[in-house]
Amino acid sequence: MKKVGIVMGSDSDLKVVEKAILMLKELDIPYEVHIYSAHRTPAQAHDFSANARERGFGVIIAAAGMAAHLAGAIAANTTLPVIGIPIASKLEGMDALLSTVMMPPGIPVATVGIDGAKNAALLAAQILSVEDSALADKLSALRQKDAEAVLEKDRNLSEKY
Repeated sequence: MKKVGIVMGSDSDLKVVEKAILMLKELDIPYEVHIYSAHRTPAQAHDFSANARERGFGVIIAAAGMAAHLAGAIAANTTLPVIGIPIASKLEGMDALLSTVMMPPGIPVATVGIDGAKNAALLAAQILSVEDSALADKLSALRQKDAEAVLEKDRNLSEKY
């Protein structure tokens, strides 16, 4: 199975990114986690993204706040799918959301909601599941489990009221 690369611009992003890590662990998807800044360590961010396919990655998740150029910088150097996680900081994360989602034509970045790390991991899993039926089955089982949890809450609510 291909790995998921997780890159964050700062260690302060880890509290959000951990939700993606936990989801990937739950689905038994191999991953690597790194801190590379689009502005402070551009050479390392470039090297990581330019060589990601050869290093066995299938998808890259990039998380950053404020100017949030990391996902775009990563996407500029690879043709692998890149999923951006805008991190809330200044302006409640709207600055990061707009910086992540507004990419120029030809350099797409799939973007989840502000602090949406769990969805980023699930989207990465869905991308990888195109070639991995066992992973697709795990995702279907997870969806079923989530549906059952909602229905259980509905039953509890009906009994109470």
